[in-house]
Amino acid sequence: MIKNKFLILRRLTQISIMVLYFGANAWGWNILIGNLSSSKIMNLIPMSDPYAVLQMFVSGAIIASDVFLGALIVVIFYSIIGGRAFCSWVCPVNIITDLANYIRRKLEFNRIQKRQPATRNIRYWTIAVSLIISFIFGVAAFEFISPISMVHRGIIFGLGFGWSAILIIFLFDLFVLKNGWCGHICPLGGFYSIVGKFSLIRVEHEEEKCTLCMKCKEVCPESQVLFMVGKSTEQILSGECTNCARCVEVCDDDALNFSLRNLIDNKKKEN
Repeated sequence: MIKNKFLILRRLTQISIMVLYFGANAWGWNILIGNLSSSKIMNLIPMSDPYAVLQMFVSGAIIASDVFLGALIVVIFYSIIGGRAFCSWVCPVNIITDLANYIRRKLEFNRIQKRQPATRNIRYWTIAVSLIISFIFGVAAFEFISPISMVHRGIIFGLGFGWSAILIIFLFDLFVLKNGWCGHICPLGGFYSIVGKFSLIRVEHEEEKCTLCMKCKEVCPESQVLFMVGKSTEQILSGECTNCARCVEVCDDDALNFSLRNLIDNKKKEN
């Protein structure tokens, strides 16, 4: 069995999406046209960034029917498979932050920084602030400064300022804050955490198999969602889980695996 099969699949997915977008711009391919903010599959199925559309709506802009439909399709899709799957399987910034986190582990920066100096709730405050600014100034506020858009559009149309965004995020995650951008600040990640809170695809932990090696927590970009490791058998229900499967891959005990949400048992636990 391939040890890092999910990591390989994620990279293939992320790179393939970028290649298809680039091919549409450079060679006229019609498989995936546009960018992560607004695009069409086969020039037929619309897709829109729902967080960008929300900002546009709050700003007072008139939302075209195809843009609204595209946002609805994306929300339904990620509501089913897990909202933050976008972060780990689609977003190109994830490649940068994963690299920074890998280097941090190799250089043992994580042992030096025993405690994270920032709360992960910053991303939700960022959502609120961006919506307030959008409402006051009548613009989609976050889209003007979004490093995700800068990097993605830079890859498609020529890097330009995309290089600056890549470098800043990489250095920030490497030297300042572990999983700083994706795990603490990015409002899009916070938005998809809310979208995916009730999704069907979940990682499940089996306590009886766990030997408390803690490899899963070491590689997880949202380690707080693994609070049950070594304590109880249950599914990760937090929308902040990115469904990246790194915990599944590094677990030599086979204590972590993907499963479908157990709606009945989870309802009992919540009650």
